[in-house]
Amino acid sequence: MRTRVKICGITRAQDAQTACDAGADAIGLVFYPASPRFLIHEKARMLRDALPAFVTAVALFVNPGREEVERVIDRVRPDALQFHGDEPPEFCERFGLPYLKACRVRKGVDLLEYLRPYMSASAWLADAYVEAYGGTGTSFDWSVVPRQRPCPLILSGGLTSENVRAAIRRVRPWGVDVSSGVESGQGIKDSDRIAAFMAEVRNADG
Repeated sequence: MRTRVKICGITRAQDAQTACDAGADAIGLVFYPASPRFLIHEKARMLRDALPAFVTAVALFVNPGREEVERVIDRVRPDALQFHGDEPPEFCERFGLPYLKACRVRKGVDLLEYLRPYMSASAWLADAYVEAYGGTGTSFDWSVVPRQRPCPLILSGGLTSENVRAAIRRVRPWGVDVSSGVESGQGIKDSDRIAAFMAEVRNADG
């Protein structure tokens, strides 16, 4: 099975192009105002419109209001949504687009128990728990991720070219999600790091 790759926190057109040229399956556009990778709608639409065929644009939210999500859908036209906060299943389902639901893994949290109500999700995403949301470069104990799961799983949290091969071989996720692990600065992707990351993903698949 080929491991899919999402490169999240894209803020520049050249980084989106680099990610696509390297073989990324999806890019993440962040609509969480507290994030240094936050995008205004016009900038996000420009990035989304520049994507080639078969690359998915994913809009990421953290505990948004309904109107906020609807505005992004109307103005940016993402292919899928990612909910990274405490959004209930009925909220995630109401927008008529495929969605990913994240679980921030920490001690005492049962990944399957937390995500089981979100069986309508296109995929589940396992990330590390930190006070700040997303793109912090923090990993978690991969051994807590069960091998048997009823929904495709995307592994995130502190992945880099140095550890992604081991992570894939340990967890066998459907996909991996990287942000800070391919950056030279917050929101600034590095082409060499992207290339190295993608190469290690392919090595893991081989």
